[in-house]
Amino acid sequence: MQLPPLPERPAVSFVMPVLNEEGFLESAVRTILAQDYAGEKEIVLALGPSTDASDAIAARLAAEDPRVRLVANPERDIPAGLNHAIAASRHPVIIRVDAHSELTPDYTRLGIAALARTGAANVGGIMRAAGRGNVQRAIARGYNSPYGLGGGAYHGDGVPGEAESAYLGIFRREAIEAVGGYDPTILRGEDWELNLRIRRAGYTVWFEPSLGVTYWPRASLGDLARQFFATGTWRAVLVRRYGRANPWRFFAPGALVLGLAVSVIALALLVTGVLPWASAWPVLLTPAALYLLGILFAVARIPEQHGIADRLLTGATLITMHLSWGAGFLRGITFGGGRVVDRSRIG
Repeated sequence: MQLPPLPERPAVSFVMPVLNEEGFLESAVRTILAQDYAGEKEIVLALGPSTDASDAIAARLAAEDPRVRLVANPERDIPAGLNHAIAASRHPVIIRVDAHSELTPDYTRLGIAALARTGAANVGGIMRAAGRGNVQRAIARGYNSPYGLGGGAYHGDGVPGEAESAYLGIFRREAIEAVGGYDPTILRGEDWELNLRIRRAGYTVWFEPSLGVTYWPRASLGDLARQFFATGTWRAVLVRRYGRANPWRFFAPGALVLGLAVSVIALALLVTGVLPWASAWPVLLTPAALYLLGILFAVARIPEQHGIADRLLTGATLITMHLSWGAGFLRGITFGGGRVVDRSRIG
């Protein structure tokens, strides 16, 4: 579908949901204000019911700079917050940002240029995960590796082109309004779902690798597990709703969990003598053996590791990602999403 041409320097609205982000919010807002884009800018923060100092930080930032505006997000969920922020925003280009993300200085300028050049309804770039401690750095390695979050172009390098989805996103307002905004009933995976509706409406989603965003992931394996369980659950909801529109890779973690469960049960039956070792034990234990070999191979290939401790953390991170996501997926396929939410940032 053809969109009207953009003016040379369209005004842009940055929208950001905020919930318990006292450690990251100010830095994220500062990187937006520091964008080397000459057009008019505003930032709309959708404030959920935080239990930390996020609201006070947001109020201070708004008092310091009139370009920062605040709206309430009583539902606390990300898609609802984004819809509140978009409704309160005013400009023809809407840029989604995350409080755990930091934009490169040229992000807006290059993104607007890509929108104008391609005629796309949404443009996204590459997510570069980063960490400050040993565990968070290991989690970042998992995010940046195809062995952790493989599949989406925005998790690695690539060439510009039409895409299935986009990380965060630089949107034409007309396209968001045409499809009705984010679906507030999809509590995770809302980006993929919105981009699917945008593409089905005849618009283009574009991957532009020159766009870079630094993302600060969870800093503990427990928080990572809670995040990925919720993500897997809601990915299953999308599979139930959209069926074949979902890539095959969404099914892999759930199949992995089922295969490992067979191996664990078989091992228990073999050890207790319920099954004789002369039975089909090689077949029953194959899923666990293959997965262990796969983890060892991935740990050997992932860069930026220093010593055995880093490699152990990398392996633990990959296993946490895969199994939490897969368990959540099986939960979602069986029971739906319910009120499963990512509670890793909820105080």
